[in-house]
Amino acid sequence: MALILVTGASSGLGLDTANALADDGHDVVVHVRNPARLTGSGDTGRWKGVVTGDLAEPDEIRGVARQARGFGRFDAVVHNAGVLHSPAVSVVNTVAPYMLTALMDKPARLVHLSSSMHRSGSTDLRRLTDGTATYSDSKLWVTALALAFASRWEGTSSHAVDPGWVPTRMGGAGAPDDLTAGHRTQVLLATRHDVTPSTGGYWYHQRTQAPHPASRDEDFQARLIRALESLTGVVLD
Repeated sequence: MALILVTGASSGLGLDTANALADDGHDVVVHVRNPARLTGSGDTGRWKGVVTGDLAEPDEIRGVARQARGFGRFDAVVHNAGVLHSPAVSVVNTVAPYMLTALMDKPARLVHLSSSMHRSGSTDLRRLTDGTATYSDSKLWVTALALAFASRWEGTSSHAVDPGWVPTRMGGAGAPDDLTAGHRTQVLLATRHDVTPSTGGYWYHQRTQAPHPASRDEDFQARLIRALESLTGVVLD
C-alpha cells in the first residue's frame, strides 16, 4: 500500500479523495488549514497523520513541508487545496504546490488539481506577483508546473486533473458535474503505475485531454519556474 499526502482535505474533493484512498487500504496523511474543521469530517483515526498550515502564507507552506517530511518519502502527493476568489489565489493554487514539491523528497507520483478554466488563463507572469492573477491564470500555471515536473524529473510521474464543475463548497450546490467522478481520477493517478501517458498528462474523468498549449511549452515552463524560484527563494532541483 502507498503513503499518500492529500492537501486541502478537510472537506469537498480533498476529503473525498483521502477517504477513497484510505478505504482502499493506503496510508493517507491529510493536510488541513484548521485542525478544528477536520473533527467534523469523519473518523480522524483512520489517517496515517495530519499536517496543518495555511497555504496562503509562505512561512506556513514551509511549515507544512517540514511536517510532511517527518513521514518520509511519499509515494504520491495530491495537490488538491485551492481557492476560487481570494487575493491569495496564485499563492494557494500555484505557489504552494511548487514550494511543497520543491521542499519535500521527490515522490513517485504527483497529482495537481487544475480546471477547465485554465484554458482562459494568461501567460503574463507579472500577474504572479502584482496581485492581478485570476483563478484561470493560477490553474494554467499549475497545469504547466505539473507537466514541467513530468518532463524534468525522471522516475516521477506528474499529472494535472480537471475534476469537473462539481457540487462542493467551491463549486456550489448547482454545479452540474458528478461529485463522485470528481475524485476518481486523482485516486487512479495516485495509485496506479499502468496509466497512459505514464509520466504526465492533463486528465478529465479518467481520460486525457489536450490542455492549453502554453502548459506544454518548455520555454513557458522554464519562465514559470524561474519566476517561482525568484518569488519564493526556493530553487527547484
